[in-house]
Amino acid sequence: MQYRPLGRTGVQVSPLTLGAMMFGPWGNDDHEDSVRIIHRALDAGINVVDTADVYSAGVSEEIVGAALKGRRDEVFLASKFFMPMGEDPNHRGGSRRWIMRAVEDSLRRLGTDHLDLYQVHRPDPAVDVTETLGALTDLVRQGKIRYIGSSSYSGSQIVEAQWVSREGHLERFVTEQPPYSILVRGIEEDVLPAVQRHGMGTLTYSPLSGGWLSGRWRKGADAAPTSSARPGARFDMSSPANQRKLDIVEELAQLAEQAGLSLIEMSIAWVIRHPGVTSAIVGPRTMEQLEAYLPALDVSLTDDVLDRIDELVAPGVTVNPDDNSYGTHELTPAARRR
Repeated sequence: MQYRPLGRTGVQVSPLTLGAMMFGPWGNDDHEDSVRIIHRALDAGINVVDTADVYSAGVSEEIVGAALKGRRDEVFLASKFFMPMGEDPNHRGGSRRWIMRAVEDSLRRLGTDHLDLYQVHRPDPAVDVTETLGALTDLVRQGKIRYIGSSSYSGSQIVEAQWVSREGHLERFVTEQPPYSILVRGIEEDVLPAVQRHGMGTLTYSPLSGGWLSGRWRKGADAAPTSSARPGARFDMSSPANQRKLDIVEELAQLAEQAGLSLIEMSIAWVIRHPGVTSAIVGPRTMEQLEAYLPALDVSLTDDVLDRIDELVAPGVTVNPDDNSYGTHELTPAARRR
């Protein structure tokens, strides 16, 4: 395993991160099998595990905690907060009040006294970033978290957070967790350059674009069921954008075959090849899926393959806007109508 620097933290991490979203009722509800998958990933040299309080309403964190008993020191453990954790309107978001409660809940479920990385799952337009950064800074000083990070922040939000940290002498986000795959390349235009300029690590999620690049959806095949964790609009096969994705996937599958690779191997290898990407988060539901991901670590894509991928999906382009994690608040009619 060739480890990589996580930004300028001095921490070395594996090019693949084990994502835990599929452990629990959202995916694999067999706790013992999920633990075996986590142990296999660690044995393969993966040293980053990423989860979130919202994944299966905390069950994912409980499974990860059980798997890490006796192995906690081997792992750079990351979790996230922000998404609703119940009906109470204060059990969500980026307020100090919720962060202080959420971290204690996550630590308890994970069975640990600290998190290596605590991330804001999404930017909160209703909360001043100073509020969020101030609370996270206090948690770092208390020793409950080591580093802080953001997820699905736009380039301008990344820059704003860095500026606020510097001006207020607060802890700064050392990582960003954006979506990135051959089909979802929007972050190449702004987010990845911003992250690189500020010396942050990048833990990208969904390298297989929610299963589109695993061969799960192909032209002429019956539609495969989707996880309850995934929104339906992204998998509406009547959508022209999704029809375009099906055409691209056919071309990519042929390209992978010509290169002697599986589509999965080529897709993951492509993500971790970008100089702005530190580690790609893979979220297996089964042991078979994990085993299909691991060979990508040893794949080196040729310039011919990379050039052909750029022809199929141009740099900076997200084929289906429904796959985009940005503009949720900024592009609503209420925000843009005059």
